[in-house]
Amino acid sequence: MSLYVEGPTSLTDAYGLRADPTLYNADLAPTTPEQRTWGTYNYIALWFSMSMEVTTYMLASSLIAGGMNWKQAIATVLLGNLIVLIPMLLNAHAGTKYGIPFPVFVRSSFGVRGANVPAMLRAFVACGWFGIQSWIGGQSIAAMVNVLWPVSTTMPWVLWTCFLGFWLLNMAVVWRGVESIRFLQSFSAPFLLVMSLVLLGFMTQKAGGFGPMLNAPSQFHTNSSFLHFFFLSLTGMVGYWATLSLNIPDFTRYARSQESQIVGQAFGLPVAMTMYTFIGIACTSASTVVFGHPIWNPITLLGLFHQPLIAFLALISILIATLNVNIGANVVGPSNDFSHLAPKHISFRTGGIITGLIGIAVMPWKLMASHTDYIQWLVSYSGLLGPVAGIMIADYFFIRRTRLDTESLYRREGPYEYCKGFNLRALIALAAGVFAALIGLIVPDLRFLYSYAWFIGFGVAAMLYLLLMGTAPRVGGATPLAQRIKVNGLDKVLDPALGNSAGAKARSVTASD
Repeated sequence: MSLYVEGPTSLTDAYGLRADPTLYNADLAPTTPEQRTWGTYNYIALWFSMSMEVTTYMLASSLIAGGMNWKQAIATVLLGNLIVLIPMLLNAHAGTKYGIPFPVFVRSSFGVRGANVPAMLRAFVACGWFGIQSWIGGQSIAAMVNVLWPVSTTMPWVLWTCFLGFWLLNMAVVWRGVESIRFLQSFSAPFLLVMSLVLLGFMTQKAGGFGPMLNAPSQFHTNSSFLHFFFLSLTGMVGYWATLSLNIPDFTRYARSQESQIVGQAFGLPVAMTMYTFIGIACTSASTVVFGHPIWNPITLLGLFHQPLIAFLALISILIATLNVNIGANVVGPSNDFSHLAPKHISFRTGGIITGLIGIAVMPWKLMASHTDYIQWLVSYSGLLGPVAGIMIADYFFIRRTRLDTESLYRREGPYEYCKGFNLRALIALAAGVFAALIGLIVPDLRFLYSYAWFIGFGVAAMLYLLLMGTAPRVGGATPLAQRIKVNGLDKVLDPALGNSAGAKARSVTASD
């Protein structure tokens, strides 16, 4: 029997499918061919703009401050990003193929209501990051104001005013919608690269060349002490992008093709992160030469140079970089997640405002006290998100073989209803994965598990989920939403994942396809 569904705007008025209003709104609807405007460059620009910001710099500099030399730090960063690229690309596939965001995608494994559990885990972690980035942005502005207006150092209200002002700027971008993000990132990525290289050149000149900057030896005198810090740091590197590795479908649902997002991400993520972390590593090493000790916070470092021109250029760079990553990595995902809680009442914009308010409530100024606290933050939440990634990948690739029933993702009483909307097998696997990843925090003899929190959680949850689902009936084998056309007098459908309506390939679809 042929399955025909119409394009192009919503499940209820244009696709003609049956959607439960508690599971659907325009922001959660599958993207249409006309909405698929992101090409390879957009994904490269996405990663360059999100990588070139203060927390990435601090990620790399924390390795130097922790005792690594520059070669060890670069290798750790590169390996960590190559590892996290794997779940990133795997989870991105469904976004491009079906045009669905993360909270809808995860319904296939956790159930139409159970999906709120991983969605909220990811959302609250992102809210924490939003608060951290907003604090860094405000702190950066305040530091530059102090350089340009030294008397402001005695005025505590200046910092809080800068923080609030930067927070409001983020909210303004959220209000303009996701296309403003693509526009901002497309034009800011080249600028951020140039300004980062300028900062590197300035610090190189101050340190007397690359030689003194990069000659600092490793502070680890035994292999065991190095390996302990290495594996903890590697988990932190993976954890850094653990949030986005889950909600990457929120971006790849706008891709023109699978090739566009795969090539763009495979090039953009490891190259951008390695390039920019080298800048952070080199500048931190240079600070040791110039000031006698490593300065891991670039805001503190820039504040030591009382030169108005440098202060102004640094201010502009930090503002653009922090705004880019905060909107792209920490607003798009949780906005969709909060919208998923009550689609009839919470839109993308409202979800973004909720994200911003929680970002203030987490008191980010307490999460960034030192480089040690920073690494611990990354490792701890990776233990929450690693199990979610393991379940999503196991379900999509091994249980469903990349085939989802898109209509049923927006309906109750369908194949993703499970038990009153919850897949208890997925919830059990999630709990087991989180327990295994974080048990080391309270049981000293199992502390080594915590050092591998993301990996342990991912592996335990994925294997247990496959085991539990092994006896369950497989559901959701229909093809993605498609657009009906006439070809030589016969009804055909367009797969929206193949591109826009003008260039998509027509093909027949049957209920068993």
